[in-house]
Amino acid sequence: MALRYSDLELEELLADDESELVERKAGITGETPNAIREAICAFANDIHNHRRPGLIFVGIDDQGRPSDLPITDELLRQLADMKSDGNTVPPPSISVEKRRISDADVAVVAVQPSDAPPVRCRGRIWIRVGPRRMLASAQDERILAEKRKSLDLYFDVQPVRSSTLDDLDLARFTLDFLPKAFAPDILAANDRTVIQQLAATKMIASVDDPTPTVTGLLALAERPRDYIPGALIQFLRLDGGDLGSDIIDAARYEGPIRDQIERLDQKLDAHIRTRVDITSGPLERRTFNYPLTALQQLTRNAVMHRTYQGPEHLPSASHVSVFWFNDRVEIHSPGGPFGDVTAANFGEPGAVGHRNPNLADVMKVLGLVQRFGIGIAMARQAIGAEHAERLAFDVKHGWITCTIRGNASS
Repeated sequence: MALRYSDLELEELLADDESELVERKAGITGETPNAIREAICAFANDIHNHRRPGLIFVGIDDQGRPSDLPITDELLRQLADMKSDGNTVPPPSISVEKRRISDADVAVVAVQPSDAPPVRCRGRIWIRVGPRRMLASAQDERILAEKRKSLDLYFDVQPVRSSTLDDLDLARFTLDFLPKAFAPDILAANDRTVIQQLAATKMIASVDDPTPTVTGLLALAERPRDYIPGALIQFLRLDGGDLGSDIIDAARYEGPIRDQIERLDQKLDAHIRTRVDITSGPLERRTFNYPLTALQQLTRNAVMHRTYQGPEHLPSASHVSVFWFNDRVEIHSPGGPFGDVTAANFGEPGAVGHRNPNLADVMKVLGLVQRFGIGIAMARQAIGAEHAERLAFDVKHGWITCTIRGNASS
C-alpha cells in the first residue's frame, strides 16, 4: 500500500533543505510544469532506494515560505494530468491533494518509486542527488536497470529465457525506436553501447543479462509469436450477425507490434462504408458507418491493456480478435480489468490501470497512442455524445469485449 505522509511529516520534510525527497515550486507558470515533470521522473527512479514517496510542494517558494498560490481544482487537475499526459514513461504512480501545512494551503504531489525503472521524461532519464535533480549517467542507468531486476517485475519486462539477442532487430531499434525515445542531445553524447540502450528501454533484462524481455520481443522481434504465442491480431469480416455467418474477409497480423497495428488500421479503413448525401443541403454531406478514429483507439487499447501472461507465468496463447459483423464490430481482448480499474468503473474518466506500462511506453514512443488513459474517451468523442449507446463493454474476469454498433444512417 502506498505510504501517505502525516501533516507533521510533511512539515518536517518541507523544512529540510537537503532532502532528496522534496522539491518546492512557488507556482506553475512558464517552464515550471516541465520542471515538475522532471522531478516526478527523478522521484520515480528513486536511484538511492529510499522506497518512500518523493514530494513536490506547489505553493511553496525556494526558502520554504508559502507563495499564496490559490490551490484550485483546476491546479490540482493540471498536476494530476502529468501522470498520463505521455511525457513521462512508463506512467508514474502519483497522487495529488490539497493539504494545510503551516497555516497555508499547498498542493502536494506524492510520487511513488517505480517498479520498473528507469523512467524517462521527454526522452531523458532524471535522478535525484541531494536537493538537486540531474540527468542520469550511463552508470546511473545501469544501477536503475539492476534495481529493476530486484523488484517484483511487471510481466511485460520479464525476460523470455528461450529467446536470445539475435531475435531482436537491432537496426529497427537504433534507426527507428531510439531517435523517438531519447532526446537528440542524449543520443549525441554517444557514451552508451547498444546493450546499455536496450537495457535502459527494457528491451532486455539488463546489461549483464541480455535476454530479451516480453516488451523487447513484442517491439523488435520479427517473429514474436515464436515466444509469445498470442502476439497476433485476428480479423474476421462476417456476412451476418454471428460467428456462424459466411466469412467475407479474414486476416492475421503478426510481427512487431507497430506492424500489426498499422496493417490492422489499413484493413479497418478498407471496410468502412461512406454514404454521400448531395440532396438534403447545398453542400455534399458524408457519413460513415464507423469512425476510423474510434476503431483505432479501441483496438489499440485492446493490444496495450491485454494480458500477455498465461498460466504458470508463461506467455499467453490468447490473442486479440476483431469480428466485423453486418451491424456491429466486436473487439475481444484477453485479460479482465487491472489495478484501479474494475468492472464497475471501466471506461470512466480517471479509471486507469497499467497492466503493461512498458509496452505502453513503447506504443507512446512509436506514436501509436497520444497519451495514457484517454483511448475510450477519444472513441466516445469520435462516435458523438448523441450516439453514446452505440459503444458498450462486457467486462469479465478474464476477457473484455468491446462492441461498437454501426451508424444506421450510413
